[in-house]
Amino acid sequence: MMEITAAVLTAPKQKFEIENIQLDTELRPEEILVKIVATGLCHTDIAIRDQHLPFGFPGILGHEGAGIVVKTGSSVTKVKAGNHVVLAPASCGKCSYCKSGHPSYCISFFPMNFGGIRNDGSCPYHSHDGTGIAGFFFGQSSFATYSLVSENNVVKVPEDVQLEILGPLGCGLQTGAGTVLNVLKPSSGESIVIAGVGPVGLAAIMAAKAAGCTSIIAVDIFDNRLDLAKELGATDTINSRELIVSEEINNRLSPGGVHYAVDTTGRNAVINQLLGSLRFMGTCAVVGILPAEKLEVDSQFFTMGRTLKYVIEGDSVPDIFIPQLIELHKKGMFPFDKLIRFYELNDINAAVEDSEKGITLKAIVRMPQ
Repeated sequence: MMEITAAVLTAPKQKFEIENIQLDTELRPEEILVKIVATGLCHTDIAIRDQHLPFGFPGILGHEGAGIVVKTGSSVTKVKAGNHVVLAPASCGKCSYCKSGHPSYCISFFPMNFGGIRNDGSCPYHSHDGTGIAGFFFGQSSFATYSLVSENNVVKVPEDVQLEILGPLGCGLQTGAGTVLNVLKPSSGESIVIAGVGPVGLAAIMAAKAAGCTSIIAVDIFDNRLDLAKELGATDTINSRELIVSEEINNRLSPGGVHYAVDTTGRNAVINQLLGSLRFMGTCAVVGILPAEKLEVDSQFFTMGRTLKYVIEGDSVPDIFIPQLIELHKKGMFPFDKLIRFYELNDINAAVEDSEKGITLKAIVRMPQ
């Protein structure tokens, strides 16, 4: 057993509480103990707090962790003590989805990422009175000074890059960038619209620019975010409080419609506007958490070969894609550091509040060292 410090969520819709808890560090053969340096705050953490997605309480969230390997289980060969790593969502590595290069659609994705315990039913996280604490959120629960992870969801990263900024590559940033580069795969000169330019949407914009899209349209209701979108690669912006998106695109910005659309909002009205902005045979990818039970779209948008699809985690293979994003960042083609603001672990509730208010785009919570 070792004592660690963690931000624990004790009940739905409550603030995080900083607690010293016990972690059983007797590793399973495939497990790795990681000292967390910093963890990004993602909208999904807030969605869990508000119970839009299931997870146990008390529980440790955090799923954009970056850290240093402390020790490894007996069967681990990918990394060794001292390596710098980014943590990605858990996957089994054995099912047909994993083996075909789609670990985001792993057959065991939900129990492994939201179950809160090991596959064998054991729980290594406990309070001092012995109460079990749900862990392994997205295979990591990295709002803590140390995290237990499996070899499948650890990505070794170069040591010449600032480690504390890299965690968001494991979820939000790979979701936005991967949706463009791995799923939509635009050709140079094609057009795309991205709705909701928070961290995921801005990652999509940067990826679209890197892919050579010559018409990149950003949609949001906040002018300051739209200004940043232009700085990062958007060629045009639309404030959807002031203009009707589909009309603005079809009548002025891209007559006949755009090739691709990405929605990060999960909202019916926004998705319908994006579908109405597509050209014939265009594709709209939805990555946002859907707040309503039903997604309702106008049937006319499915004429002429248009497609609507939902994408998880950018449909990426993290071991391949995260290093690619780091290389793009080194070359100045994926400047995600412009989104970041740091908070200390004791200030995690301020990070949540600032993120919800739009004051901070991508909060990264640093662990006490």
